[in-house]
Amino acid sequence: MTDWQQHEQQAMAAIAAAPTTDALEEVRVSYLGRKSEVALALREVRDRETGQLLNGVRGRLDGALTARERVLAEEELDRRLREEIVDVTLPGTEQPLGHLHPITQVRRAVEDAFLGLGYEVRDDREVETVAYNFDKLAFLPTHSARSPRDTFFFDDDHVLRTETSPSQIHIMEEKEPPIYMVSIGRVYRRDAITATRYPIFHQFEGLAVDRGLTLADLQGTLLHVMRALYGPDRRVRFRTHYFPFTEPSIEPDVSCGICGGSGCRTCKFSGWIEMGGAGMVDPRVFENVGLDPEEWSGFAFGCGLERTTQLRHDIPDIRALWEGDLRVLRQF
Repeated sequence: MTDWQQHEQQAMAAIAAAPTTDALEEVRVSYLGRKSEVALALREVRDRETGQLLNGVRGRLDGALTARERVLAEEELDRRLREEIVDVTLPGTEQPLGHLHPITQVRRAVEDAFLGLGYEVRDDREVETVAYNFDKLAFLPTHSARSPRDTFFFDDDHVLRTETSPSQIHIMEEKEPPIYMVSIGRVYRRDAITATRYPIFHQFEGLAVDRGLTLADLQGTLLHVMRALYGPDRRVRFRTHYFPFTEPSIEPDVSCGICGGSGCRTCKFSGWIEMGGAGMVDPRVFENVGLDPEEWSGFAFGCGLERTTQLRHDIPDIRALWEGDLRVLRQF
C-alpha cells in the first residue's frame, strides 16, 4: 500500500466518523484545505502520473464529504423533528404593531369633522397646469407665487401645485352648486425650512358654494372645525388679509399651545400661530368657471395639516414630523 492510499484510507475513516457537520468541516479543512497534504502535493506535481493519482484522491475524498454531509443533514432533520415539537394550537408570539403617522391621524380627524358637516372629500392631482393653479383662481400676472423662486415649475405650463385650491376649480367645472367640498393632499412651495414651515406639506382646503352664504357662515365653519381639532380651550381669532381668490379675506390664528400665548420661538413671540387663509370667493373666480356671482356666493379656506398637527400636539418644531425619528413618532 502506497503512502497516498494509506492517507486516503485515514481521511475516509475520519469522514465516516464525523458526528456533526461542524466536525465534518474540520475534516474537510484538514484533508482538502489549502494547507492540506493533498493541496501542497498538487502544487509540486511535475509528472502526469502523480497528478492523476492526487486528483483521484482529491475527487474521491470530495465525493465522500458530500455524501456524509447529506447523511448528517438528514439525521439532524430527523432529530429536530423528534425533539423540537411545536404545539401549533398555542398562541404565537405577539408582534408589535405600528400606528398611523401623526399627520395621517390629523388628516382623518379633519375628514371626520367635515364629513360630519356634509362636505365631500377630494384628493386631486399634484401636478397642475398654470391655468388651474393660478389663472382661473384670479392670481394677478405679477403675483409672487408665479415666480420660479416661489414655485416648482416643470415647464411654462405645468407646476407642482402650490395649494389644493385647483380642486375648487375642478369641482365647480364638474358639477352645479350647491357645493360643499374639502380637498386634502400634498402641496409644494420653495419655502425655507423653519420651525413652522417646510417646502413639502399637506393642506386641507374647503369650498362652499350656495345661495346666501356670508362671512358669518365661514367663521362658524372654521370655529367648528378648530374646536374639533384643538378642543374648546384654545383661543381662535380672525384677522383681515388679502388673497387673490377671496374678497373679503381673513386669516385664522390659533393661540400657541407651547407658550400658552405668552410668546416663544415657535410662534415668533406673538402668542399666535397662523393657520392659513380664508375668505369669500372672489366674483372673478365664479366668472372663470361660468357661474353667476349675482346668483351664487361662497367661501373658501385653506390650512396646513402639519401646522394643524403641530398645534394639536404642541410640537415646537414642524421638522420633527418629517424626520422619521421613532422617538418622536411613537409618542402619538
